[in-house]
Amino acid sequence: MAKTAPTNKNILVIAGDPSGDLHAANLIKALQAKDPEISITSMGGVRMQEVSSHFIYNLVSVGAVGFAEPFKNFFLWFKLIKIVRRYLEEKRPACVIAVDFYGFNHQVLGLAAHRKIPAFYYISPQVWASRPGRAAKLAKLTREMFVIFPFEADIYKKVKGNATFVGHPLLDLMPEPAAKDFPPADGEWKIGILPGSRKTEISRHLPLFLKAFYRIKEVHPKARAYLFAVPEFPDDRIVPELEAVEKYWSKDIEIVREKDYKLRSQMDFAFTCSGTATLENALLGVPMAVAYKMQKLTYAIAKRVAKVQYISLVNILLKKPAVKELIQEAATVDGLAQEAFSYINNPPRMQAARKELIGLRTMLGERGAAERAAARILAHLS
Repeated sequence: MAKTAPTNKNILVIAGDPSGDLHAANLIKALQAKDPEISITSMGGVRMQEVSSHFIYNLVSVGAVGFAEPFKNFFLWFKLIKIVRRYLEEKRPACVIAVDFYGFNHQVLGLAAHRKIPAFYYISPQVWASRPGRAAKLAKLTREMFVIFPFEADIYKKVKGNATFVGHPLLDLMPEPAAKDFPPADGEWKIGILPGSRKTEISRHLPLFLKAFYRIKEVHPKARAYLFAVPEFPDDRIVPELEAVEKYWSKDIEIVREKDYKLRSQMDFAFTCSGTATLENALLGVPMAVAYKMQKLTYAIAKRVAKVQYISLVNILLKKPAVKELIQEAATVDGLAQEAFSYINNPPRMQAARKELIGLRTMLGERGAAERAAARILAHLS
């Protein structure tokens, strides 16, 4: 018979993608600020590693997403699950905190439940987008879920889950949108390039985005592109992708890594892979074209299980096609460039779009999501 978890100051936190790594790191810092005696063991990415007492493995670097891709990492997954199981049995942490990343984390939650170790979910997976049946499973495995979109709390409550809307953590990271004039006085349009945070996403989207940028540059010679990269992909992994596009790697493109979003907020327009980046752009008031290409098998399955009309968080929240989505075959250089020009050649539309996107801030609650979640977790454990 499994033992009950003892009262201690050790917490296990697990995240599996770059955005989860970022928000998990801020939650860890909030927990440590409220109780300096807490010891955090984590499995995630470089940001979590920087703030944790102990770090098990860089799960973010694996980058397995979709339906087919995780099978490629089956043996690694199996090994990591064994490591987590052994850790739970030997260290018996006070609780487990899962951050997004359903595929791996729901298995971890099952291990914790079997050992009667309390579990929490910070930033629940977007089960409402594809497989809502998973909401009931997560509700049973967690003591409390901390959700970041207002409508998510109702989804979990319908399946008898304990869910609390704590606000969106991006609100604590976003600077105020930069004031901008269109067209820019110097003619130097700033174009953001956000191809994704995983190798497969970068390989599929970067060539398209760069070629679309050069369509803009043919008309506006002073235009510059800013490629926003995540820490998991240093320059020696990004540059070969750029060079593979031959002439499209030049002084016109600057690789950017930043934590404060200040340069991103200065972008006039962005070519963006679907994901958290779309919401980041919106909160900064950056109009965009959203593209996503995936393996044919993955796309075929995704179409069958999808329960939402849109793929970008912006359109899902606004319940309309506020930003153009170009998926699979529709994600072409012509389509991307055409959408960019529809804004660049129409300054009133650009300003109207900025206003609508910035308005999303009012839908996402108040600042302090990590602090509120940390306070509730510690209250459960006291």
